[in-house]
Amino acid sequence: MMTLLYIALTIAGCIALAFAFRLLGRSAGTAASRKLFRQMPLTAAFGIFVILLYAIVAIGAPVIAPYGEAQIFAATNAFPGQIPEHILGTDQIGRDLLTRLIYGARNTVGIALVTALLTFVLGATLGFLAATLGGWVDQLLSRTVDVLMAIPQLIFALLLITIVGQSTINMILILAVLDSTRVFRLARAVGVNIVVMDYIEAAKLRGETLPYLIFREILSNAVAPLLAEFGLRFCFVFLSIAALSFLGVGIQPPLADWGSMVRDLSGFINFASINFSLAALPLMAAGAIALLTIAVNFVVDWMLHRSSGLKE
Repeated sequence: MMTLLYIALTIAGCIALAFAFRLLGRSAGTAASRKLFRQMPLTAAFGIFVILLYAIVAIGAPVIAPYGEAQIFAATNAFPGQIPEHILGTDQIGRDLLTRLIYGARNTVGIALVTALLTFVLGATLGFLAATLGGWVDQLLSRTVDVLMAIPQLIFALLLITIVGQSTINMILILAVLDSTRVFRLARAVGVNIVVMDYIEAAKLRGETLPYLIFREILSNAVAPLLAEFGLRFCFVFLSIAALSFLGVGIQPPLADWGSMVRDLSGFINFASINFSLAALPLMAAGAIALLTIAVNFVVDWMLHRSSGLKE
């Protein structure tokens, strides 16, 4: 019964935050931003609020965090409230959990954002290239993408990381290449519909170069679906990084990340009967992952609704 009460209070708090944030956006900012907030549903307002909050925490982690990211203290496995200096307790080697949670936003979200950007640069460029040139270039790229997509992504990523070695750079490059196949399919599908337009033919007759056709003509008319896809790709990349870190092959120590925090703190659930707060320790990092994923999906859903031209 208490669990249902907590859930209800959490949902009510989220609705109140979204309403207050949307109300603030309607009364402050530029005319364009106020108009945007007037048209915005509560879910999108909540999503934008959460994304901004995560961005502030990630950028200001060195200032917000009470201790250093890898700083170790004498007290180990302290539960929340046991030591006043460590509000959320400490982990198995004495690192402050609140600090690790804050720096986890910087590392997990930051690395996911870099990976998603690299994914889109690679996938969209090759997808538009295949749509523009066609012929054997299209066939070669499309069949290569089909082969890569036929293999489960997480298993393939684990295999490649095992071969090339565990490092953050290797993980970023591997995930970017594997996830760019999804972006390639979308970019090619959108590009095929654009390259037959009259203005593309006119640009070809003017003698415009291939980079001009791709980045000035095609890309400018494919921004809406690509932006929506970027939000979805970011979520999948974010969850993939957390999964790899949970398995021990993702972001490596001493960097803090939420995936490895869930793994390291999962043992505290066994002591929940002694102290209920111990059960919440692994859920903090898992909840941070879930909250950002939900927020990004809310914003993406709103962007898709706007780009489709549908009315409320």
